[in-house]
Amino acid sequence: MQKLPKFSRHLLILPLLLTLAGCNLVVMSPSGDIAVQQRDLIIVSTVLMLLIIVPVIFLTLLFAWRYRRSNTAATYDPEWHHSTRLEVVIWSAPLAIIIALGAITWISTHKLDPFRPLDRIDAERAIPADAKPLTVEVVALDWKWLFFYPELGIATVNEMAAPVDVPISFRITSSSVMNSFYVPALAGQIYAMPGMETRLHAVINKQGVFDGFSANYSGAGFSHMRFKFHGVDQQGFDQWVAQVKEKGTALNRDTYLKLERPSEREPVRYFASVDKDLFNAILNMCAAPGKMCMNEMMHIDMMGGGGKESAENREKLRYDDRHAGQTGGEHAAPAAESHDAIETKPADATNGEAGDTQTMPGMQHDGHAMPGMDQGTGGDAAPAQQNNN
Repeated sequence: MQKLPKFSRHLLILPLLLTLAGCNLVVMSPSGDIAVQQRDLIIVSTVLMLLIIVPVIFLTLLFAWRYRRSNTAATYDPEWHHSTRLEVVIWSAPLAIIIALGAITWISTHKLDPFRPLDRIDAERAIPADAKPLTVEVVALDWKWLFFYPELGIATVNEMAAPVDVPISFRITSSSVMNSFYVPALAGQIYAMPGMETRLHAVINKQGVFDGFSANYSGAGFSHMRFKFHGVDQQGFDQWVAQVKEKGTALNRDTYLKLERPSEREPVRYFASVDKDLFNAILNMCAAPGKMCMNEMMHIDMMGGGGKESAENREKLRYDDRHAGQTGGEHAAPAAESHDAIETKPADATNGEAGDTQTMPGMQHDGHAMPGMDQGTGGDAAPAQQNNN
């Protein structure tokens, strides 16, 4: 077979280059100040590391070529074993880079702490003294995103918006398993965990529609767990809020429990009114009737517990098997029916008492609790205060 001309061989690479045309380099071209600082950190760290990597690769190739067997003109010194000058260069350069990387990492870790409120809008503008952040409460559901705007009394599914150059304060949690809230154009990813609250402070500096998604695998519908983030001016944000209130319905406990069931490719939904304290109930795992809120449980534990008589309230502290037997989507069983599928643990041979397995949220797998998570029935358990909300 006759070899292809050099020009023709280059043409074979062209289709590979065309595939890169669809790449979205949003991480390296963000629209929010926090994401910009994170991008700069990536660039600085990469450049510092390349100061060592590039010379090492170059010298490796140079030495292999210069001291090849066929090069008889190369210096041959089998007795050579040490060079103080070379040792100083070999160790001082990496040490200086490690010190520089350590200093940059230490400063950035504190400056970009997601729990830390913003101190600037961008590199040239500080936060005005009278600026009020926009609070957004985020709940990761299976497999969709629920956003609360507590100051506006509205909520949305798989869509959120924020005005440009206004600080955003996120409160983030999950209803079942761990997820990761990520809008690359806005800021880095933050984990959403059931029964826990994480924070994120960010600001969007450019108008546009940006992609948001879960960056942590969470089951069958993970691939479609996406939403749109709209960065708009203040007038556009006011219009968006008005649209939500005009087209939205009411989000109460019953509506939430239906929304919470696993589903895929969920369309955008608007809620013009939201049940008071619903987010806090979700955060404390007590949105379902008859469940005891985790903050109440922790308060009782802090006060010393409630004695053995509180053992009868153990069912009110089960949070992790609400969807037992559900497969998601249209075939998901109603939440009330899912409790019928709960299996109880056989009688404990040690204490002679039968007990259910109580685990932390997200720690139940195929009907088996993670090691060390069995709470049993003994001890001074806390009395449950039933959630009547």
